[in-house]
Amino acid sequence: NDEMPSARSAALHALLVTGGGGLAMLGGLVLIGQAADTYSLSEIVAAPPTGTTVSVGVGLVLVGALTKSAQVPFHAWLPGAMAAPTPISAYLHSATMVKAGVFLVARFSPAFATLGVWRWMVLGAGTASLLLGGYRALRQHDIKLVLAYGTISQLGLLMVLFGAGTEETALAGCALLLAHAVFKASLFLTVGIVDHQTHTRDLRVLSGLGRRWPVVAGAAALAAASMAGIPPLFGFIAKEYALKGYLEPEAPAQL
Repeated sequence: NDEMPSARSAALHALLVTGGGGLAMLGGLVLIGQAADTYSLSEIVAAPPTGTTVSVGVGLVLVGALTKSAQVPFHAWLPGAMAAPTPISAYLHSATMVKAGVFLVARFSPAFATLGVWRWMVLGAGTASLLLGGYRALRQHDIKLVLAYGTISQLGLLMVLFGAGTEETALAGCALLLAHAVFKASLFLTVGIVDHQTHTRDLRVLSGLGRRWPVVAGAAALAAASMAGIPPLFGFIAKEYALKGYLEPEAPAQL
């Protein structure tokens, strides 16, 4: 199979990037734990330690979070991972694996959101991912790659929301996290149907499928409308909360 070498290369790339980020995260957690004299996450968040060692530790933890959630400049492994079967993409790249870094940022945000290293790493990488992912998605012909870059963009928005450190943006992030899992998994599965039936994912040669498969087209349209934030769908509600959270910031988040 001529696709196997590229698939193995993509798997190795993902393993090296996320594995390296995991090692950095481990080192950061050790530094924070030693400074706080505890490795209990709830205790660290309740009484966050301070100092240069903690700032370095937080930076290393964020490197791990950014690699796990495919944020700029560590984002390149996610489009390559689209070589995996579509059900794997729907599960891992919509709802579970890529959300691990986002979850870690959400848990640490109440304690460390005011740190300088946190602000420029989380908000900077999240904003860059949001913009770059959306731009790159517009330039793809493979439907799966369109969704992959769209995932990078949506993960960037989640990073910006959870990284802000306020209760309003944290609630908006929780809503968007759930909405993204639903609409992106639905779109990945739709792509799987198209690929299985037509043996291509090239947008340039696909046309008229909606008339042939009205149920599939309807499900895809609903998922895409939710992703685009069209009312009254879940994606619209989540993104309205996101706007409200940034326009009307409230108290620090308590997660």
